[in-house]
Amino acid sequence: MAAMQPNTIRTSEARDNWKPLRKVESVPADKYRIGTVGKAWGPSEKLQWYNQTSKKRSYLSEVVEKVRTADSSVFNVVQYGALSSSPDDFPLLAAVSRQWVEGRPSVLVTGGVHGYETSGVQGAILFLLTRASDYVSSFNVVVIPCVSPWGYERVERWNEKCLDPNRSFGPDPKTHTEESAAVKAFLASLGKNVQWLSHVDCHETTDTDETEYMPARAALAGALYKRCDIPDGFYLVGDNVRPTAAFHKAIIDRVRTVTHLAPGDRNGTIIEEPLTQEGVIEVPVNSLGLCASVTGSLYNTTTEVYPDSDRVTDEQCNLAQVAAITGAFDFVRGLQ
Repeated sequence: MAAMQPNTIRTSEARDNWKPLRKVESVPADKYRIGTVGKAWGPSEKLQWYNQTSKKRSYLSEVVEKVRTADSSVFNVVQYGALSSSPDDFPLLAAVSRQWVEGRPSVLVTGGVHGYETSGVQGAILFLLTRASDYVSSFNVVVIPCVSPWGYERVERWNEKCLDPNRSFGPDPKTHTEESAAVKAFLASLGKNVQWLSHVDCHETTDTDETEYMPARAALAGALYKRCDIPDGFYLVGDNVRPTAAFHKAIIDRVRTVTHLAPGDRNGTIIEEPLTQEGVIEVPVNSLGLCASVTGSLYNTTTEVYPDSDRVTDEQCNLAQVAAITGAFDFVRGLQ
């Protein structure tokens, strides 16, 4: 009998069974440094992974201090919780329109669901400090700049329990992480009758997705990771159950004035998902438990900035996030 070959796994196949078969051949990555191929991680492997992480930047100085400078005449900065592992180091902050009007449409910006994605956090903060006030007369505005502060400080995709916060926003509490549960509880505290019109969740796609984070995710399931091309440029992830083509085109048209868009590969895909229009792919955001599904708003999207391109600067990455947010909110404001 021939020896069984180790399972190989793509980005979402580790937990997301909806992922289709690969459209092109690829080569499995080298074995991840932790774990055994064919065996899912247990407590010892997860502890080994945790022990290799370290603090690389300061959440308090790079995020908390900046958020607290938001214009207090326009926004209330509130603490909606803290991570239980170190509450003093990881307060959870949101900025909320001071003039909250019952019945007015509400919009949400989130960043740092994957803490390592820097412009997701810093772009959300830049929007809060420079442009958010432009929208408070039209909407109730909520900005949660860093959903996963432990991941931000340690430059990690997962939280400290080897869980991906961006697969934890579904309806089943058993799938929630501490980070997603705190966001969901906070949004619920704003009232049962909040009319969520739009939500922009700010992310990045980085080279380290291929070299570190996706191989680790596959190893967590006892598998090998199959490499995938990282797209050079900005793109959006919409909802394939409730597609909003005009909304996404408006965002893309705004972002293209700031940075370049990711082209499709030779198969017309980005990260193996077919392009539905220039710079846009779609996935089932609700069934995946993505943060973009948290409000149930029709006009939701996930941004993906590529910070490792030699064609962009850190400032452009942050400005691309702001362009995406303003493009989204200008579009939905035009619907009123």
